[in-house]
Amino acid sequence: QVQLVESGGGLVQAGGSLRLSCAASGRTFSNYNMGWFRQGPGKEREFVAGISRSGGRTYYTDSVKGRFTISRDNAKNTVYLQMNSLKPEDTAVYYCAADRFQYGPGGSYPYWGQGTQVTVSS
Repeated sequence: QVQLVESGGGLVQAGGSLRLSCAASGRTFSNYNMGWFRQGPGKEREFVAGISRSGGRTYYTDSVKGRFTISRDNAKNTVYLQMNSLKPEDTAVYYCAADRFQYGPGGSYPYWGQGTQVTVSS
């Protein structure tokens, strides 16, 4: 089992920035690829970004490319999502998730955090 706890959400004006963190415990963090997902009001959950076990490879959905950056610190068992130039449509609950085998949107991601709310005002 991998336990994941997100933090860093909040209310920000459009154009602002936030950094989300996801702290992992329970298993060897560096054995897991990590992903960030989000679910906006009335929307289905969607993949946002993923990072490989070593941090050497990343994957972003088109709508966040150039604005969001995923990174990880395996010594701290933490994955981050730096979000810049935020837009009202980025408003969602953001979740981190772990997968042994994939870091893209096709992974099964069996382990999930509880989510953190991000609200972007216009």
